[in-house]
Amino acid sequence: MNAKAPKIMILYASYGDGHLRVSKAVETCFRSKGIRDIILIDLLAEAHPVLNELTKFIYLNSFKVLPAVYGAAYKITKDLPPGASFLRALNFFGTGKLKEALIQHEPDLVIHTFPQMTLPDMIRKTGRNLPLVNIITDFDVHGRWLHPGIDRYYVATEDMKREMGKRGVSEDRVLVSGIPLRSDFHHINEETASFHEKLEPGKKTVLLMAGAYGVMQGNRDICKTLLTGGKYQVLAVCGRNEELHKDLDSLFGGHPDFHLFGFVQEVALLMQASDCIITKPGGITLSESLACRLPIFLYRPVPGQELNNARYLQQKGIAVIAEDPSSLCREMDALLLDRERLSQVKSEIENLRKPDAAEIIVNDIMGKWFGATARKAPAEIGSAHPRLVIH
Repeated sequence: MNAKAPKIMILYASYGDGHLRVSKAVETCFRSKGIRDIILIDLLAEAHPVLNELTKFIYLNSFKVLPAVYGAAYKITKDLPPGASFLRALNFFGTGKLKEALIQHEPDLVIHTFPQMTLPDMIRKTGRNLPLVNIITDFDVHGRWLHPGIDRYYVATEDMKREMGKRGVSEDRVLVSGIPLRSDFHHINEETASFHEKLEPGKKTVLLMAGAYGVMQGNRDICKTLLTGGKYQVLAVCGRNEELHKDLDSLFGGHPDFHLFGFVQEVALLMQASDCIITKPGGITLSESLACRLPIFLYRPVPGQELNNARYLQQKGIAVIAEDPSSLCREMDALLLDRERLSQVKSEIENLRKPDAAEIIVNDIMGKWFGATARKAPAEIGSAHPRLVIH
């Protein structure tokens, strides 16, 4: 590595929680290798806070109201070329703030974990040689991620790499790394065993995750159906949705097979203690589930990248898409009680899971642009969080 330690800038967006989780995972990995000068910027939030809150509100409510509109917009723009007027207009937002950040921080490399392609054209105009990389955080390729000014793409699957090749991205610019995850998804959490002991050993454990903002629909009906038969115990995570938390607590709070959580950091612990997961198909949550070898059940995925994620994993034989609680429960029974089929699903998961994505990406960046891979400092990997308690 060069004598001067590199400065890394990571651009993300605060829609949901996934882009920040990916950014923090990459940051932690860099720091474990002795790279300290790293800055994370929520570009749209810092440049246009009012617009950011408005677009976030629209995005989160698209799961409840007119999801087909969001899906249609996603589909229409999916194959647009980088020079399309609509994409150029989207990329204009945050230009001023980004110029300020570049002058202030003078990064040696910029990482996108959200498709805000403001920077490539800006760099081209200045003539500066600044490496730009994209970490695509879904199992689906959208045109917003693609730009001729991007030097390196990190993607979840070989299928994505092939699709990008068909769209003109040269093979040497794409590395199949997986989606970066926090370090506690790399191994069995030391607290998992004690956490698991508090659960009923004779019942299957279902992890129900409604998303960081608790926007997945049907949580009440799903819990009621699962708890009725007495075969399952449910770990329900409501995220930041306090209304959903109160609702589920009032309905099922006294049930011995029901355990309720709000927003939690210890997702790996919950996943490692579970037999399967019901969730919305965000790319990061799906990658975390794969890392923990969990069969995945996806409930009414909304049109757009999440539906495409869901269909991809369903095609691979890893995920099941359900449209109502009864069929969801039937599909769960059919899979979890069939050892041969369950073994086959876990084998497919093994082919797709990439828990060391952050390490792969950081090593590639260090080797390609900074000459070497710095020595790992194990003490800095991971972070401490309050322990989860089952009441």
